[in-house]
This record gives sequence, structure tokens and C-alpha cells, in this order.
Amino acid sequence: MTQQDIARMTGVSQATVSLVLNGRADADVRIAPETRDRVLQAIRSTGYVADPIARRLAARHNRIIGVFTYEPVFPTGTGDFYHPFLVGIEQCAEQLGCDLLLLTSAPVVDGRRRAFHEDNRLRLADGCVLLGRSLDHHELTRLVAEGLPFVSVGRREDAGGPVPYVGADYPAATAALVHRAVGVGHRRLAYVGQGDAPSGPDRRPAPESHADRFRGFNAAVAAAGATGRYEQTADRSPADLLDALLDAGVTAAFVEEYADGAAIAGLARERGLAIPGDLSILALGDPTRPAPTDIDFSGFRIPRRQMGWQAVEVLTTLLEPTGRSEVQRLLSCEPVDGATLAPPAGSGRSVK
Repeated sequence: MTQQDIARMTGVSQATVSLVLNGRADADVRIAPETRDRVLQAIRSTGYVADPIARRLAARHNRIIGVFTYEPVFPTGTGDFYHPFLVGIEQCAEQLGCDLLLLTSAPVVDGRRRAFHEDNRLRLADGCVLLGRSLDHHELTRLVAEGLPFVSVGRREDAGGPVPYVGADYPAATAALVHRAVGVGHRRLAYVGQGDAPSGPDRRPAPESHADRFRGFNAAVAAAGATGRYEQTADRSPADLLDALLDAGVTAAFVEEYADGAAIAGLARERGLAIPGDLSILALGDPTRPAPTDIDFSGFRIPRRQMGWQAVEVLTTLLEPTGRSEVQRLLSCEPVDGATLAPPAGSGRSVK
């Protein structure tokens, strides 16, 4: 069924059918209400669906948003870390009347998924949302250089130009936790995680999300006049990390990965230590990998659903002719009181 078929059925021109389908009228053409109703009735009765490629040629957009993932992110359950991001993306796309195209054909090269390959389909969509902890910097540079509309979920460093993103304000959230710990008497603090250190055999740069947390921690510790140390988690067991914390007299540990905090806390309890009486542990975000525990960690939550939703919003502004404003957003994280922060033993203070 084509527009020409609808035009013949209703006795109008194909141009009139096109105007009705797009919900508008040219300045020089007025469509009588009864004519519009007749065309709409024919469309409904025949089940006519506009060709998205033809619409794109006419309107320059086909209302399809691509979602490309640099790592396996699709949830096996609602507790999966990436699930709220995907929910936000889907809900905003639905509200805007757009469809989602999951770009799943990209091959894995050297252990990483690549957006650009000989059969990539990025241009099938009007624009693309990029999702993953670590994005390939060379591909970001090419996306920027070629002018392909895209938005990253998560802050990204410039790549030959500003990278559009919607991220979480990790420096501010981490600094607020440091000030809270110092406020109840902690003076020896430790950051437990990757921080800004490269990782892997190819020395990949740390994800911006980790580096941002580390930067917020160091700035807040310096501003408070406290003592901070860094415990790298790569190739170290929970026992090794706990021993290092206790040997250094650390009373508050800030864990980059929720699962590391759960492992350290569980081991400390096995040794007869009280959490938070002997060691306070603060989680810098939500679990990114399974971490079964009954511990209610103090820390903050990442605005994951809002990040996914607003990434689609930013992408739609990029698709407008003059929509280049506010293409980088940082969203506030939600503080979590939890039960793993207490004054250091013997301080006589209380948590407010």
C-alpha cells in the first residue's frame, strides 16, 4: 500500500495525502476537514504505514535512535547495573515517539567491541546513544570528526572536540562523602579502587567515572587537612586490602566498586571487627557486579535512569538545525545515609 493507492481511493492528490500524514498544510493549500477525515479513514482501514526511508528523505529524520554498547550491558534481571540506564532511554524515546535500534552486529576486536567496522550500520539511525563504562577514544574522535550525532552516557574527555554526554557528578558526590566522614572525626582515609591508574596489558586509561571519583576524593581530603592514601585493587585480594588499611591506621575506606566494599566488610566481620565501629566503609555508587550482602552501605546512588533519559533528550537537540546548546550535562548523585559510617573508635562523636 502506497500514498498513491490512498490518493486513488480517496480521490485526492498524493501531495494532499502526504500533507495529511505529516499533520500539516502548506501555506497555499488548505485541506477541508472532510477531506482530511476521508484520507485518515482510508489510512486506518488499509493499515497503511509510511515508509521510514522515504520519510527520512523528506524530513531528514526517521525518528529512529540507535543504542550502541561497548560491553555486554543488557540485563539478565532488574538488579543489573545497566538496567536503569536502558529504562530511561526507552521511556524518553517512547515519549518522543521514537523507535530504538539496538546496534548489535559490531564485532569484538582485541577484546573490545568496535562501532566502526566494514559493515557498520550507525547511519541507519538519526543519532546514537553510546553506553558502557569505557568508550574507545579513537572511535569517539572519529565520531566527532565525521559529525555523526551521538551522546555518551557518562562524562567523556574531549576527543578532537567536545564530546556530548550526560554524566554523574562524581567529584562532588565523593567530596561530599569525604566531608561527611571528616565531620564525624575521621582523619585517616583511603581510596580503594582503580582511581586514575591505567589498566590491562595495553595500559588503557582509567574510565572517566573512576578518575572523577578519585579526583573528588583527593581534593576533599586536601581541603579538609586530613590524611588520604590510595589502595589499588588490581590483582589484590580482599585480605591484602584489609591488612593494608588496618596497618595504615585507616578508619574510613571509600570503595570505588561496591563489590570490593562487600568483600572487605565480610572479611573484617569474620575477623571479629565491627563495621562501622572499627572501620567505616563508604560505597561510591551502585553495584556494577553481583555483590550479595546484607550490609546497608553509606554512600551515594547514581542517577542512572535520569542519565539514560536525558541522553536521549540531548541527542534530540543535536538533531535540530540550531540545537547545539547544553550538550554536556552532569547530574547530581543521591546521598545514602546507610549504616557503615560511624565516628572512629574513641572519638566520642556521633553521626548526624
